[in-house]
Amino acid sequence: MPYIKRDEAGQIISVSLSQESDDQEFIDAENAQLAAFFEDARASADSLRESDSDLVRVLEDLIEMLTAKGIILFTELPESAQQKIMLRKRLRKDRSNSLDLLGDE
Repeated sequence: MPYIKRDEAGQIISVSLSQESDDQEFIDAENAQLAAFFEDARASADSLRESDSDLVRVLEDLIEMLTAKGIILFTELPESAQQKIMLRKRLRKDRSNSLDLLGDE
């Protein structure tokens, strides 16, 4: 049984399973506005996740550039960071090898 809080325009801004304050109202779980709220939240989370993936790739390239120029040493990075970077390099290499659609010819 969800309870919602609305903004001044009447749009849902939060949802909870219990009534936490007097300015919340009960809403039917099948309500179209509630479904739209969750769909917007899901789309926002997906966009953020995609942005995170893009940023990770930028950071990997930045670390590679800084180590190639000798500005930082790979071994200066924390051990956990080194392991994660090496794992991602292996995964990308494995993926690129498995996607060799044209072959050597």
